[in-house]
Amino acid sequence: MATKATSIKLFSISTPQMRAFHLTWMAFFVCFFAWFACAPLMPVIKGEFGLSVAQIANINIAAVAITILVRLVVGPLCDHFGPRKTYTGLLLLGAIPVIGVAFAQSYESFLLFRLGIGAAGASFVITQYHTSVMFAPKVVGTANAAAAGWGNAGGGVAQAVMPLLMTAMVMLGVSETYGWRAALLVPGVLMIVMAGLYYRFTQDCPQGNFSELRAAGITIEGGSKGTARAGGWDSFKLASINYRVWMLFITYGACFGIEIFIHNIAAIYYVDHFKLTLAQAGMAAGSFGLLALFARALGGWVSDKFAAAGNLNNRVTLLFVLMLGEGAGLLLFANAGSAALAIGAMLVFGLFTHMACGATYAIVPFVDKRALGGVAGIIGAGGNVGAVAAGFLMKGLGNVQQTLSILGIVVAASALCALAARFSSSTVEETATAAELAA
Repeated sequence: MATKATSIKLFSISTPQMRAFHLTWMAFFVCFFAWFACAPLMPVIKGEFGLSVAQIANINIAAVAITILVRLVVGPLCDHFGPRKTYTGLLLLGAIPVIGVAFAQSYESFLLFRLGIGAAGASFVITQYHTSVMFAPKVVGTANAAAAGWGNAGGGVAQAVMPLLMTAMVMLGVSETYGWRAALLVPGVLMIVMAGLYYRFTQDCPQGNFSELRAAGITIEGGSKGTARAGGWDSFKLASINYRVWMLFITYGACFGIEIFIHNIAAIYYVDHFKLTLAQAGMAAGSFGLLALFARALGGWVSDKFAAAGNLNNRVTLLFVLMLGEGAGLLLFANAGSAALAIGAMLVFGLFTHMACGATYAIVPFVDKRALGGVAGIIGAGGNVGAVAAGFLMKGLGNVQQTLSILGIVVAASALCALAARFSSSTVEETATAAELAA
């Protein structure tokens, strides 16, 4: 019977594990591209709809708010229906508001579609779930972080590409009013295409699809003791009573939440504060997202190496250090006096931010193997709670620089929650034994 992969063969698609790896990061990339496609066009959209600062803040909050609920739901749905069907459904349903936003005629309709687009952000949980069930403990941190990081890069690519795509539409003779709308149709179509590929070429776990395995009377195993993985609501309940889940919920809010917040405000911040052009601001903001191409994977890889050199709690210590670095870098970014210094500081704190995200989900598979979907969903939702909280903070203060300074202090303080998530000696020993058996 097929088992979890103990290595990552990047240039292979001959196994279900590697097909899932590549297709899950591609699906995630498309979803993140769609999720953040509006952000770099906001200076143009702001002018067309005559948006106020408060309205822009509402749009940014809407973009991440609905994702909290959807992330909580899709984790248990993965346990019940399997990641293949769950991802396919999310891609198809998510394409509706992505295409719909191109037809918005007012602030209210734009806000409604932007809220719906936020559902695409829940793709992250399915990505992490699918790679977690496909790869063994010795490489699961790297697999999770690489798939998430390359997928996350979709946000950075959107920042750089969408202004260029709109410009291309204008050069073809389309007015600016219709140019941004035509550009926003592209990610919606990509989501529909990706849904077909995912359904056709992936399976839920190394043994096959959950529905077929259950029909054959085969137990879907999870955990080194052979305890069956919980499904649906049971998965959520098991995860919700584990305090480590809530500690990582906070830390993920302080790293991924900040990442989302920066994606949403960076382009318009560079235009308003440093007077960059739309294209220049898009490239600057895009560089932050493109760090995900390697930085998130680096966080997972370092976590795997630290754990191999010591034990499971080394993963927790690494997360603590990365979050301190993120907080310090964010403070530097907030107080940069020029665009060049701001971009440099953004890249420094962005490196720590993406690595912290990768290090967090290198811990997730070990929190409670009976409720992987629930754990992944709740912690993933924490990222969006962090982004929403940051959005409300900016709306309340009305000043981006003050918001960034306060967030830097909050991020550094939240690093203590990483230390609070340390594992007991029995769990450390159990994980070490399981890793030896899977090697």
